[in-house]
Amino acid sequence: MEKFKFNIDQKPDYSFLTVQIPANTTLKVEASAMATMDTNIQMKTKFKGGLGRLFTGESLFINEFTAQNGPGEITIAPSAPGDMSHVYLDNQTIFLQNSAYVASDPSVNIETKFQGLTKMFFSGEGMFLIKASGTGDLWFNSYGAILEIDVTDQYVVDTGHIVAFTEGLDYNVTKIGGYKSLFFSGEGFVCRFRGQGKVWIQTRKIGPLTTFLYPFRPKKNN
Repeated sequence: MEKFKFNIDQKPDYSFLTVQIPANTTLKVEASAMATMDTNIQMKTKFKGGLGRLFTGESLFINEFTAQNGPGEITIAPSAPGDMSHVYLDNQTIFLQNSAYVASDPSVNIETKFQGLTKMFFSGEGMFLIKASGTGDLWFNSYGAILEIDVTDQYVVDTGHIVAFTEGLDYNVTKIGGYKSLFFSGEGFVCRFRGQGKVWIQTRKIGPLTTFLYPFRPKKNN
């Protein structure tokens, strides 16, 4: 049963989350994501996620917001321009790309998972995922809109489009086509999921954006 009443505005381009925190209840939020809050909400910062996040450039900290002496409202704005999704975990586990976590119920355990050198597939995310497990509300975001896909057997996704997936799906990373395709077609590595579960994908990926913007970068005059 969901503990928090919430609303997500401005989907799917610049999603903005509003959460009603019941009295004497705490909400965990990614560092620097809070936009506004009622004056009776108190914040504490805690070290979370494990040292793995240090190597990804993501924050090592999660802020805890507690509504004291009555309920309170908080609004949350993720850094990436894109969509946001909510999942209620019922003794379940979801794996997120390292920058996707937004907020969660304190009963949801958030930790960094090393995925191994052979599964370094999230574009810009490297060797680590975020493992969210337990029971409670979970919010995550993307770059671009989010599509939820039911996998019943096998499914192939470009690695730069993956936002999250449920535990129980097996996966491996392969290149699409040969090495000529890898360097000249614009296509790179894909993730081949197997089993039954859900995959959340984003409609845009960061790599092509940075390539597009590169010619417009400021240049120093010699």
